[in-house]
Amino acid sequence: MARAPLLLLLAAVCLLSFAGAGANIAGRKMVGVYELSKGDFSVKVTNWGATVTSVVFPDSKGNLGDVVLGYDTIAEYVNGSAYFGALVGRVANRVANARFMLDGKVYHLYANDGKNTLHGGHRGFSKVIWTVKEYVSGGDTPHITLYYHSFDGEQGFPGALDVYVTYELSSPYVLSVRMKATALDKATPVNLAQHTYWNLGGQGSGDVLGNTIQLFASHYTPVDSTLIPTGQVAPVAGTPYDLRAPTAVGAHIHQVSGGSANGSTIYGFDMNYVVDGDEHALRKVAAVRDGASGRRLELWADQPGVQFYTGNFLKDVKGKGGKVYEEYGALCLETQGFPDAVNHPGFPSQIVRPGQGAYKHDMVFKFSF
Repeated sequence: MARAPLLLLLAAVCLLSFAGAGANIAGRKMVGVYELSKGDFSVKVTNWGATVTSVVFPDSKGNLGDVVLGYDTIAEYVNGSAYFGALVGRVANRVANARFMLDGKVYHLYANDGKNTLHGGHRGFSKVIWTVKEYVSGGDTPHITLYYHSFDGEQGFPGALDVYVTYELSSPYVLSVRMKATALDKATPVNLAQHTYWNLGGQGSGDVLGNTIQLFASHYTPVDSTLIPTGQVAPVAGTPYDLRAPTAVGAHIHQVSGGSANGSTIYGFDMNYVVDGDEHALRKVAAVRDGASGRRLELWADQPGVQFYTGNFLKDVKGKGGKVYEEYGALCLETQGFPDAVNHPGFPSQIVRPGQGAYKHDMVFKFSF
């Protein structure tokens, strides 16, 4: 029984198409790959999971390189479990015990991470076909807008929800991501996250332990052994989680636990940081630099938190162009509301109510070399 939805999804993927430049494809439900390009800067997106499949720009010597992990085929994204490049939701990150209470009613979700729900359940927004509403491949502001209607009760979440995401390029070397979700008939939690894996040296070029990372975050939300927040908001000062100054990714990698597998501790970062400043304002979140290529990434966003993840669970993953991804082969910077906020009244609320304003989440990636 559990395999039936996957078979339907695979059948849909057989409709894979590649959109031509400037095509009028509003409303199309086939699965395609859509390129946005501006000079030597390009991004590819598929409407399977609203997923970023490649980001290409030069290094300090002018050599073009793809800096995100992914697969060669859509079928691999369908079957993959790493969330490469995906837009995850309805509620990103973890919900403890796959349940929460809202307005006096208990909601039970699909548990897909032990007893917990991860990234919206086994068929969250990363595992559905989005509708392409608008696509402009080139010009001054190449962009694509994708839409998904999430039905009442999907993966256990209450209420119907209309969700939009726009990926847009601007000069010089800027990728903007704009997310919006509107509750139609019931109050519901919403927490969307963009789950791209970054390796500024080039996808498949090795680990990112030598990259320098700076997080503009003075606090973090400690977790238990299953990566569920304890409810505490703690200062990073004096801990291995202190990345306020530029620090090699690998400097403290074996001092932090990123979960466990088969009874063994997995070392690496998988932690929500509390971004400094006004939680609703667009502000600098992180800066990353790869010394070998000279490439840099700067992230700005308007969410209260950012999940810093160092690819701790990557192991022998066959990626693009025959590359094989291993542990620490990339890093993720997922701006978000706090994990399990629906079960922690002290965390910023993620509840969206009909007629009381939409959920909005903006990200800006600024690349240089």
